[in-house]
Amino acid sequence: MAVPFRKVSKTRGRKRRTHYKISENGTVKCPKCGAEIRPHRVCTECGTYKGKEVIKSTEETTEE
Repeated sequence: MAVPFRKVSKTRGRKRRTHYKISENGTVKCPKCGAEIRPHRVCTECGTYKGKEVIKSTEETTEE
């Protein structure tokens, strides 16, 4: 059966919802270049993942 419209006061409902806030994403530093990245992802700056080069960097191709 449905709950009546004003059974729970606004303040009481809002107190219950105080823990529903969003949290920021955790970040770690890339071991190679030191850029802030999200964990378990390829570094967008240097293109490495777990110490191995996964994506060729654009800096290397322009130097040649």
